[in-house]
Formats: sequence, structure tokens, C-alpha cells
Amino acid sequence: MTTNLLNLQDYEDAARDHLSQMIYDYIAGGANDEITLHANRAMFDSIWLRPRVLVDIENVDLRTSFLGIPLALPVMLSVTAAHKLCHPDGELATARAAHNMGSACMLGTLSNFTVAETRAASPGPVFFQLYAYSDDGLNRQMVAQAVEGGASGLVLTVDTPYVGRRERDLRNNLVMPADVTAAHLRGATLPALDGKDRKGAANMFRADDLRTRRLTWTDLDRIRAFADGLPLILKGIVTAEDARLACEHGVDAIIVSNHGGRQLDTCIPTIMALPEVAEAVGGRIPVLLDGGVRRGTDVLKALALGAAAVLVGRPMAWGLAVNGEAGVRHMLELLRDEIALAMALCGRPMVGDVDRSLVRLPAGW
Repeated sequence: MTTNLLNLQDYEDAARDHLSQMIYDYIAGGANDEITLHANRAMFDSIWLRPRVLVDIENVDLRTSFLGIPLALPVMLSVTAAHKLCHPDGELATARAAHNMGSACMLGTLSNFTVAETRAASPGPVFFQLYAYSDDGLNRQMVAQAVEGGASGLVLTVDTPYVGRRERDLRNNLVMPADVTAAHLRGATLPALDGKDRKGAANMFRADDLRTRRLTWTDLDRIRAFADGLPLILKGIVTAEDARLACEHGVDAIIVSNHGGRQLDTCIPTIMALPEVAEAVGGRIPVLLDGGVRRGTDVLKALALGAAAVLVGRPMAWGLAVNGEAGVRHMLELLRDEIALAMALCGRPMVGDVDRSLVRLPAGW
């Protein structure tokens, strides 16, 4: 199955044969003209590595940690909705693959299995991602459920008060399969916007229009209280200004993310945003990077520019579509081996050896 799958792009190419065009486009697509979607990837290629030689690299060590959680490699699986679109085992397979690779994963509000169900299938660390809705009781209910289920932290997505205009989905008239439901909304009756009362689990994206548009920095303490002491991570930070505010409001970590290019088109690519965010944070809290990572050299560039680790989303989906848990695991193995080779060839045998001197940025950054 994996003989001819040599890199993450191979997995995406193979996934096309396992998914309908509508579902492939839903996962692969971005907002509007998809400029940010493509720039997330392309901007990595504009950064050059500055390798050092005559360094003892016989033993290369990829181990690191995030918020006290040990990681065998500086890569985690990002939040993506509805893993059952790619494989019947959905997030259960994803979590098992992450755990078997010594990594961690993030489950979303729109995942098909709850944190408790996922932790029952795999003992590895699982973070819960929250879309904040206007109904604070629903927010509290979902977070409490995640805490009780054993979540390692709460990831609050802050860049999605409205869903971006994704024209591939509009052209395809995207419809979710009947069995692809939002597990964390199970049993929650949502206000009807179309004249019909629907359970949240019966229509996965029914709740999109119910997201709050009024979330501000002053709400973070209340949301943190829902999490019963779990670390609070903000996902969707791309500016120094917001990074400083996150630190001032006691956030435990931030994710530099533009939602994979799915929200505001022509938003700054994440690898380009990372240096200013990392500088503003100044080491006070860990910074993760999400978006466009496809090679081990991408991971090194992100680490060099201040990321504690990176997150991958779409490559996880492609691995899952091609071969379930084994596909996700193999995808991570490919990335791990590329990171190790790149570290060796750069003369950086440990993650802690990767610093800003490793990279040369384009003029104007």
C-alpha cells in the first residue's frame, strides 16, 4: 500500500482516488481565490537553510515537549472536522496513530467522536478545540464534557466568527453524509434558522450560523473557567499585536494559524507571520505553527523562526483516506524521517539546536 508513497504530496495524490470530488474539495479547498491557501505552502520555499558542517550528528534526537507533554517529534495533528469523511474509524484512528508515533492530536467541536470516546480508543494526549457559540450554556456543556473525557487542554479558535466563503463547496453544493455527525453536539437542540428544529448531531454544520460574533479578550477568563484548570490555547493568531494581548490575558499557548487559508483570503501566510508573533511573545508562552507544512525542512524552518512544534491537518486527512490509522502513522513516519535527515544535514542534532541562525529570510520580511 505504501510502496509508492514517498512523501506527503504522494498521499494527497493517492487520496483523490479514495474520496469523492466533493469531499476532496471540501478538505483541500480554501477561501475565495485560495491565494492564502497556496501561499501558506509557497512561502516555505522562499526561506533558505544555512547548514553547518563538521558537527557530530551520529545521534539525532527529535524529542521535545509542549505544555509539559513529551513529544517524540515536533509535530502534532491539527484540528480538522469530521474525520469519518475519510475513514469509518475517524478520529479514533487518528488518535491511535498519533499516540503510536509519540505525538498528540486535537479534536474539534465538529469531530465525529467525543474526547471520551477517543481517549477510550487511545491513551495519548488529546486537546479539545472549541468554536464559541452564542449559547454560553452550550459552550460550557461541550468544554465540561471534554474535561470529563480527559482532554489535555482547550484550544479556542478565534478566527472564525463567520465561516469563510469556500467556493469549491458552493460549486459542489456540499452535503455531509448522514452518518457524519458532530459528536460534541449530540443531544443539543439548536435554534432553528430554517423553520426546522434539528439536533446538532443530525446536521454537522447546522451550528455554523450560531457562532458568537461578540467574543472579545474580556471573555477569555470566563471560557478559561469552563476548562477547570486546563491550559487555554488560542488558535488563529497572526499578528504581534494579538500575540502580546494573548500573553497579557494569561493564555498558555498560541497557534499561528490562518485556518489553512479557509477563512480570510490574502491573509498573511503563517510562516511569514511566525517571526513577528514569536518576537512579540518573547518566550513567555509556547507558539505552534499551523498551515502549509509538507516537508521535514518546513518543520526546521518553523522551529528556527520560533515555533515549539508544528501542526499538520490536511496531510492527516490524506493519510486517513488512503489507509486509515496505518496511513496517518506512515505519513508521520515520512515526516519524522525527513526532519531527522534535515537536522543531520544542517548540523543540528537536537531540536534545541535549531535557532534563527539556521535560516535566511527573503528581503522584506
